[in-house]
Amino acid sequence: MAIKHIVMWTLAGDDDAAKADAANEIAARLEALVGRIAGIQSLEVARNAAFDDVNYDLALISVHDDVAALKAYQVHPEHAEVAAYIRSVVAQRASIDLEV
Repeated sequence: MAIKHIVMWTLAGDDDAAKADAANEIAARLEALVGRIAGIQSLEVARNAAFDDVNYDLALISVHDDVAALKAYQVHPEHAEVAAYIRSVVAQRASIDLEV
């Protein structure tokens, strides 16, 4: 059974331009993993479109072949490098994994 992996982040800082740059960099780095890490069926990164005062700033929605593929993605060295960058520019993170 496929797994939908959803992660949301609140970006650190108050500078809107810096947040936009960080969001674009996160999206570019994550999207570059498609085709490089086996088991990713799809991957999308999107910015929040409304209610900036209460919503997270950015979301990742990816679909993986199964839980084993998600686990392999999470420990893959290229993903680990992207995750390290993300941790350096975010203040909060939430995630959920759903069977689809």
